[in-house]
Amino acid sequence: MMTNADFLSGSRTEKKEVRIEIRVQDMGIEIEKKFLVKSLPEDKESYPFHVIEQGYLNVYPAIRVRREDDIYYMTYKGDAVPDKNNESGIGKLEYNMFLDRASYEHMVSKADGNIIRKIRYLIPLNEDAFSEGYLEKRPDIKKAVSDGEIRIELDVFKAPFEGTVIAEIEFPDEDSARNYVPAEWFDKEVTGDRRYSNAYMSSFSVES
Repeated sequence: MMTNADFLSGSRTEKKEVRIEIRVQDMGIEIEKKFLVKSLPEDKESYPFHVIEQGYLNVYPAIRVRREDDIYYMTYKGDAVPDKNNESGIGKLEYNMFLDRASYEHMVSKADGNIIRKIRYLIPLNEDAFSEGYLEKRPDIKKAVSDGEIRIELDVFKAPFEGTVIAEIEFPDEDSARNYVPAEWFDKEVTGDRRYSNAYMSSFSVES
């Protein structure tokens, strides 16, 4: 799935003073599922998309800096958070902090390994994502789907991972994640498989 890659390198010998500007954006629990895909939607270019670049300052726990179009921020992702039954869930603690452009460029130059670049397409959730019975019991989820708050984020990666495509869906809670029915064009679920985490991919390297 992943193409051969060399670690990106850059000069770090020149020292200069850089003012880092950080503003706290938000914190919360990220609950998402990930899937490989059988094929790309033919109409993907008709949907909104983001151009994303990100580098990792640490892989575990994940500390990354990201440029999403013209927005810059740093993210910390922690361990899985126990669900309401105190069992290990798929939710992860996440903090986001805004950066200015200069701070981002300075910090991404310090990132280890591969810089991740991808196009993220924002695609409406599949119509059969939840059963009618479930939506009757969860009008909040029905509204969230209708309003586009739950959607498919299709990541199409660029070099050095060209050919890698991963679909993600973020849910408001563990219950809706468990009841989600994958889209027909999805393939294997890879939720929790670190080989398909961007943090792992940043450190991935094989001989050409």
